[in-house]
Order: sequence, then C-alpha cells, then structure tokens
Amino acid sequence: MDAREPAQAAVGFAFDTARVRGVRLRAVHSWRFPSCAAELRFGVPEEDRATWEDHEVQLLADTLRPWREKHSDVHVLEDVLLLPPARALSRRSASAGLVVVGRSSEREPGPTLWALLTEALCPVAVVPT
Repeated sequence: MDAREPAQAAVGFAFDTARVRGVRLRAVHSWRFPSCAAELRFGVPEEDRATWEDHEVQLLADTLRPWREKHSDVHVLEDVLLLPPARALSRRSASAGLVVVGRSSEREPGPTLWALLTEALCPVAVVPT
C-alpha cells in the first residue's frame, strides 16, 4: 500500500477479505531513498537509512491505525520494504493467498500494476479507486 496516498477502496477490500477468510493481512509498503541520497558521494550512511526507514514504518502504522480500529478482529502484519512497489508485492506474493491493489481511473493500468500482474505468484485483486 502507498502509505502516503492509500487506495481506500483497496485497503477496505483487503481488510474485509482477510476478515471473511479468517486470515492475517500483510500490509506491504515499499519506499525509496529520498532524492537527496543521490548526492551522497560515499553511499547512504546506515544512520540515515535507519532514520528514513523508521519514518516509513511510522507512516504505515499511522495510515493503518483507523483501519485497525475499525477491523479489530483482523491481525495485521506491517511490512516495509526498500524496493520498487511491483518488486515488493511480487516477492510477498510467494507466501500470499491474494494480493490486493488499487487501480486509478486511468484507462490503461500503470507500469506497477502491469509488472505485478505478470510477476505475482498468487491471484491479484485489482480494486478500482
């Protein structure tokens, strides 16, 4: 899920599906280094990486909080990965029964959705936003 701009319909569908099936929900949030990291001559210091990752973890937790309160019977595992979205979701699809993604109202699916649809190792539910 994009913790900055979550697809509300997809998140709701994922929570409802997990509740109905009685399974744990894994919320996957991928992130990238901020643009300023490219300016670092000797790579990203571990301290900076940890700070940025902590921020992403907190962002996901804050985004999920209202959903967890509404669906207190659904166990949620938060997963924050330093990967492009399609790769993060494809990797986690190996141990998933279903991957749920949102789709914007564009006519054609975007590159992330296309990549996921071709690489996922389980069914993919595409929920319109």
